[in-house]
Amino acid sequence: MSESTSPPAPAPDAVLRRLEWTVIRRLDGVLHGDYRTLFRGYGLDLADLREYGYGDDVRHIDWNVTARLQTPYVREYNEEREVAAWFLLDLSASVDFGSLRQKKRAVSAEFVTVLARILTRHGNRVGALLYGDSVDTVVPARSGRRQVLHLLHRMLTRPARAPATGTRLHELLQTAWRVVPRRSLMFVVSDFISAPGWAKPLARLAERHDVVAVRLYDPMEMELPDLGLLVVEDAETGEQLFVDTHDRGFRRRFEAAAKEREAQLRSSFRTAGVDALELSTNDDLVDAILRFADLRKRRSQLATGGGLPQHLGVHA
Repeated sequence: MSESTSPPAPAPDAVLRRLEWTVIRRLDGVLHGDYRTLFRGYGLDLADLREYGYGDDVRHIDWNVTARLQTPYVREYNEEREVAAWFLLDLSASVDFGSLRQKKRAVSAEFVTVLARILTRHGNRVGALLYGDSVDTVVPARSGRRQVLHLLHRMLTRPARAPATGTRLHELLQTAWRVVPRRSLMFVVSDFISAPGWAKPLARLAERHDVVAVRLYDPMEMELPDLGLLVVEDAETGEQLFVDTHDRGFRRRFEAAAKEREAQLRSSFRTAGVDALELSTNDDLVDAILRFADLRKRRSQLATGGGLPQHLGVHA
């Protein structure tokens, strides 16, 4: 069997320039003014005390000072504006699947590049952990456009993985717990096709960090079209199976299994207490980022007592 050759990886600088022109430029006007809500720092230093005024957050009342002076006083803080963001990247064999315009791996690379560039333009640091069949690369968190190019280069130039024993996503999450001790914004970018056991490490990670699960998927993983007789291969293990997609019963069973897996995934995200953004291979990247912005705004509203209704493609 002859070895197939894959096309050369595009130059990271060319990819970044294209995304800056086609995606980030379109987002600039939309996200302007919302940046602080989306990516706020986690450090708070007490700056001063002053009398309570109408509209002040009651959670900032200093009750000890209030009791002594018989007048409500509130604490004022200086907020640390810098955000450290980490991308936990599942680059296992299953993310090489894609039935339409592009593969899940390409969607992952573009999403990470856009978010990393938006963050670093405001002086924040981004880092990454890359997982193939193990966590083989740690990119330390740094700022600047060069850091984004370095991260993109690492993603684009990774060699294709041979089928192995399957993804063990819990290893990536456990490594992140050890490597990143300080509270950060974390994006777990994966299709979550993995051996069980990742939900508990995800919940533990969310106790320390602000975690967003970015779930990659392809429409054909949800519903099979009638394509006749096919040989399908498990990208994780290399196992092959001969199926008849013309069989309506088979397609219904496939769809039922996909819906069951969807329900389990969403239940795991809710149990872990993480926000989840679903990202399809046929998504418009601008729409995906705007869904993320909506997710952050709604989360902020919930933190201040507002409601958080369900939103298409976004789950909390």
